Amino acid sequence: MNQSTWRNFAGDQMCRPRAIECPSNAAELAAAVERAGRRGEVVRVAGSGHSFNDAVLTDGTLITLERMNRVLDIDRSSGLVRCEAGISLGALSAAMWEQGLAFANLGDIDVQSIAGATATGTHGAGVGLPNLSASLRSIELTLASGDRIEIDADSDPEAYRAARVSLGALGVVSAVTLQAVPAFTLAGVDTVAPRTEVLERLDELADGNDHFGFFAFPHSPLAMTKTWNRTSETPRPPSKAAEWFQDELLTNYTFWGVCRLGRARPQWIPALNRLCTRLSGSTRRVDRSYRIFATPRRVPITEMEYAIPRGHAAEAVRQVLALAEQPRFDVPVPIEVRFVAPDDAFLSPAGGRASCYIAVHQFERMAWEPYFLAVEQILRGFGGRPHWGKRHFRSAADLAPEYPDWDRFAAVRDRLDPTRRFTNAYVARVLGD
Repeated sequence: MNQSTWRNFAGDQMCRPRAIECPSNAAELAAAVERAGRRGEVVRVAGSGHSFNDAVLTDGTLITLERMNRVLDIDRSSGLVRCEAGISLGALSAAMWEQGLAFANLGDIDVQSIAGATATGTHGAGVGLPNLSASLRSIELTLASGDRIEIDADSDPEAYRAARVSLGALGVVSAVTLQAVPAFTLAGVDTVAPRTEVLERLDELADGNDHFGFFAFPHSPLAMTKTWNRTSETPRPPSKAAEWFQDELLTNYTFWGVCRLGRARPQWIPALNRLCTRLSGSTRRVDRSYRIFATPRRVPITEMEYAIPRGHAAEAVRQVLALAEQPRFDVPVPIEVRFVAPDDAFLSPAGGRASCYIAVHQFERMAWEPYFLAVEQILRGFGGRPHWGKRHFRSAADLAPEYPDWDRFAAVRDRLDPTRRFTNAYVARVLGD
């Protein structure tokens, strides 16, 4: 146990907990939870710290699972993988690949822990693929008493559907069993196309690729499209030099410099955004699936993301871009658009409906609240649900009507954490006391 300041990866969320606990196994984790209980403190858990909002912050006990990062078992025949909750998606992907397995889908970064990514409803892209939490087959949960329970669809179906996307409000996830798929190779193509054409062909592009998404800069007539499709080709990873040039120099550091220039000279942002898309060009890579899905993201931003019913995607994107292009907003970063399949987790933003995710971003030390608030009003008009790990301004009172199974989650929470040991200001705001 020690005392210090905790910060998220972006450095814009921080807290000074009474204690930071770093257990290395389930027994130490249970002991940490019990100590917090004896002191009357609430408990929150930090994975990789990749949330943009205040979901982790506490002045009680903060538990970090960075030392609980082991693969416990891989069954190649069934594809079932057992691992501790603190392992990162990237490390787990590499370990699974060596056994001929892979995640069916991943987001565009892989530094999050498996527990943090699933608890917040993190997703990838693909109309036939649900978010990451749908791959969980069982969840080991440490309760406020220190007791451990194993939850799956057979033993406790209500808790299983609640615990997959739980915001850490039910207990501490210490291990999970997930369903992997046979390892596969992807061909990833990045290119540019007229924005109007992309929006007119949105259903065709989403349905015609295994995975599809795009970025659109305000003020630019071009969109940067990304497609990932399975291939029988042999993986051909780029050389270290080529990888550094594309992923680090161009995608990160050059764009970082452009954003800093836009922050210093906001009147240049429309021209800079048009320049970014014109210079993007086209690339094609063939590699292991997890290497194609995820790329380094080093530009310091903050983000809000909403899931809306897929049928409203094109109109919602048009409205968000029109808003972002208004003179009152300075937006040097693009919006990102992806599609996912429905799932049945009670608090999944894509629960029960095919969804389009629309993410908006703002560069560090630039005003984000007015822009995000205005975008949120647009997306709420389409029945939008916020990504639980990113910025939003919602509360339990207006979120509950958006989730048909809200009361079922609340019943599981009352059963598993009746004393509200696993809460903080964020959880109380979005789920209620």
